[in-house]
Amino acid sequence: MADAQHQLAERLKHAFPDRLLACVQALDEVTIEVAPDQLLDVMRELRDRDEFAFSQCTDVCGVDYAAYGQDEWITEQASSAGFSRGVQGNSFARRGLTGIYGVDEITTNTGRRFAAVYHLLSLRHNMRLRVKCFCEDDNFPVVPSVIGIWAGVNWFEREAFDLFGIVFDGHPDLRRILTDYGFVGHPFRKDFPLIGNVEVRYDEDKGRVVYQPVTIEPRVLVPRVIRHDNRYAERAGQEESNDG
Repeated sequence: MADAQHQLAERLKHAFPDRLLACVQALDEVTIEVAPDQLLDVMRELRDRDEFAFSQCTDVCGVDYAAYGQDEWITEQASSAGFSRGVQGNSFARRGLTGIYGVDEITTNTGRRFAAVYHLLSLRHNMRLRVKCFCEDDNFPVVPSVIGIWAGVNWFEREAFDLFGIVFDGHPDLRRILTDYGFVGHPFRKDFPLIGNVEVRYDEDKGRVVYQPVTIEPRVLVPRVIRHDNRYAERAGQEESNDG
């Protein structure tokens, strides 16, 4: 598989020598980066050229690179402290103190905040490809819609628009798909407040949707720790001996 991915990466570099901003082979996949003004042409060739034949776009998702790589807990610093290794929560992801909900500008570690990521599948060659396209404007993120190339991305692009606020230029029906019709903001953005807003639920007694304060309180995430316990190991051994 590694050889096949290396060959795919070399074919991509040869086919688009001046149009790829990056081509990386990592984590058992090939990822390329394309500028918004080149996205449609590159995507169309990835679908139509015989050496690629990416006939399906299996997913389109948004990414917010604000504070990229900053975790709320770092195992290396407290590897023996168990569940106390959680550290102070990131304010940008807790109370909406930055970005559009505050006075400070939210920053990124990459220099670019929003990106649309496309996952392509070639049934002919049994290969997958990840395509990344960064939006040029953080305040109004826009990328071209690829619905004219793969009609099945209709709901994928609507989802990324709803949750991240990425506008897909050329989409015929770009409207919310998961949140309420009157919902304000985009809940997957990292500056979206976790408290202070309202949530909706269906009230059986009133027979309608009602609004109420958000019931989820922010907390510091901690890793799931799996430990080997001799008590369970002995019990498993006894069960195996009884079955035998």
